Amino acid sequence: MTQDELLVLIYKKDEKAFTHLYDMYSKSLFAVINTLVKNREEAEDVLQEVFVKIWKNIDSYHESKGRFYTWILNIARNTSIDKLRSKNFNNSQKNLSSDNFVHLLDDSNKLSHIIDSIGIQEFVKKLKPKCIEIIDLLFFKGYTQQEASEELAIPLGTVKTHNRNCINDLRLYLKL
Repeated sequence: MTQDELLVLIYKKDEKAFTHLYDMYSKSLFAVINTLVKNREEAEDVLQEVFVKIWKNIDSYHESKGRFYTWILNIARNTSIDKLRSKNFNNSQKNLSSDNFVHLLDDSNKLSHIIDSIGIQEFVKKLKPKCIEIIDLLFFKGYTQQEASEELAIPLGTVKTHNRNCINDLRLYLKL
C-alpha cells in the first residue's frame, strides 16, 4: 500500500488503515521517541499516544504544508518532549535517582565532602553572598530556577540574571 492510498483510508477512518499505518511507521517513530525519552516502557507509551494523535488529528494534515512523514515525526517529537516535561515523568525520574543515593544523605559531612571533592566550594566562598546562596540552591541542592525564586522570594528573572552573573564570576575565579 502506498502512502497516498493509506492517507485516503485514514481520512475515511478505515480500521485496516490504522494497522497499515502502524506497520509502516512504528519502527522509525519508536527510534526517535526512544532516543528522546531514554526509557523503553515510557517510549512505548508515547508511541501509542502518538498513533492515537495521528488518527484523531488526521484532518489537520495538509499535503500542501509538507510531507506526511514529517508531520507524524513532529507529532512524535512533540509528544516525547511533552512527556519529558510532564510532572509525573520528572517525579518518577527523581524518585529513581534519589533511591540510589539515599546512603549519601545519611551523613551530611560525607555529602559536603563529595560536593567539595573537586574543590569548587573554595571558589564559591569567594563570591558575593547572594551568589553563594543562589549557587548553593541551584547546583548543590538541585533546585530549579523557579523553586529558587520561590525559596528566596525574588522574581524568576532576577534568579536567572543572578545565576548567569554568578557563574560568570565563578568562571573568572576558575580562569575558564
